[in-house]
Amino acid sequence: MRIGILSAGGDCPGINATIRGVGKTALTHFGMEVIGIKSGFSGLLKNDCIPLDYNALSGLLNLGGTILGTSREKPFKVPLGGENPKPQIIAENYRKLELDCLVCIGGNGTQKTAYKLSQLGMNIIGIPKTIDNDVWGTDISFGFYTAVDIATEAIDRLHSTASSHKRVMIIELMGHRTGWITLYAGMAGGADIILLPELGYDIKKVKQAILNRAEKGKPYSIVAVGEGLEIDSALIENKTGIETRKTILGYVQRGGSPSAFDRNLATRLGGHATELIVAQQFNRMVCVRDDKITSVSLAEVAGKTRLVTSDHDLIIQGQRMGISFGIN
Repeated sequence: MRIGILSAGGDCPGINATIRGVGKTALTHFGMEVIGIKSGFSGLLKNDCIPLDYNALSGLLNLGGTILGTSREKPFKVPLGGENPKPQIIAENYRKLELDCLVCIGGNGTQKTAYKLSQLGMNIIGIPKTIDNDVWGTDISFGFYTAVDIATEAIDRLHSTASSHKRVMIIELMGHRTGWITLYAGMAGGADIILLPELGYDIKKVKQAILNRAEKGKPYSIVAVGEGLEIDSALIENKTGIETRKTILGYVQRGGSPSAFDRNLATRLGGHATELIVAQQFNRMVCVRDDKITSVSLAEVAGKTRLVTSDHDLIIQGQRMGISFGIN
């Protein structure tokens, strides 16, 4: 069999480990031929690809970024003119490359595009990739725990500054419109207030939580906030009378080498992708459910987002411990 691999959307720790997991399993165990598609779906439009042999797949396990490059090309987006030849060009190039299957590594947008490509008659396998952990259909996406580790370390470091200067320190964490990184890093880093896009917040309750801490002899607070929310440090300072500073952690959360957990997860997901190909179980996304590697139909995944809900056990436990989520 001859398979293609591409990575699309934002970069994420563990993409190279996934490419390695797919490629080495395909080459070594199943005797497949492996083609790397460069720059995401843009590479399929331009027929820009490279062979992935055993040497090309060596040294990838701990390497950040993606050796194939990536892009945010959305081939199904209809331009103002109304005509869009891109999907057909991709389908034609897929056939010209004589691919038996295309493996698409990416987040929500990539999986939606992958599903649409499958409707054009292409054999597709999706692999969920995002630090945001918001791909529907899987309990966990590779890259998430690496980002949580980085964000947790940043919160750890803010504690000493907040304590020394008796300040409120706000740290904005990535996650697009979801609060998975903020929840997990906020809890692991001992944040006093955790604000999630899915839940919103009441500024009065945030103010009261800060003042309650001050009354208990704790004149500083750490506020972890998801990037999908707006919170003004000047407003917090005016309402509480406590000096307030805001830090935006930004893109360092999704750069660099993947954690050991994410390396192993990427390897497991990549290996299962090749098993699905051999079994000709196409148009599915590999996923994790109850700590087991399995798969779900791309039709079920497309267009959905996995959100944090108020009944998550970390939120419930945090509330029991006196952590404010801006709603309590």
